[in-house]
Amino acid sequence: MHTVYWILIFLLTFFVMEFNAWFTHKYIMHGFLWSLHKDHHHKDHKSWFERNDAFFIFYAVVSMGCWYLWGEQNLWYFLPIGIGIMVYGLAYFIVHDIFIHQRFKWLRNIDNKYARGVRRAHKIHHKHLGKDEGENFGMLIVPLKYFK
Repeated sequence: MHTVYWILIFLLTFFVMEFNAWFTHKYIMHGFLWSLHKDHHHKDHKSWFERNDAFFIFYAVVSMGCWYLWGEQNLWYFLPIGIGIMVYGLAYFIVHDIFIHQRFKWLRNIDNKYARGVRRAHKIHHKHLGKDEGENFGMLIVPLKYFK
């Protein structure tokens, strides 16, 4: 039974992170921490790194904190939480940074209805260079109107 709980906590964490990504993007990145996120919409430097990458570091620290609580405090349920956050972060990096923004030259030839919908939705969001406007959605849950 312990394994079932572990898997359920991992899956719940992964899908809660999708909501968390939407919430963080809409109210924090396009809110009071726009100064960190704006170079993702309008690059104003020559560096490969963006100030926006600080959000990745934040979630990595949260994930590592969960691993620490599992190892040092023997709280078993923090391991699937930490791994769920990490796996979501990896999925987000692959979909957003590699597949959509092509920060690495991988996954360029993927062409199916889901891939086109995700790219289309993200392009709509990025057509607004400012803090306001622009639709917000998660990485996995994209409105059906983009899947033409």
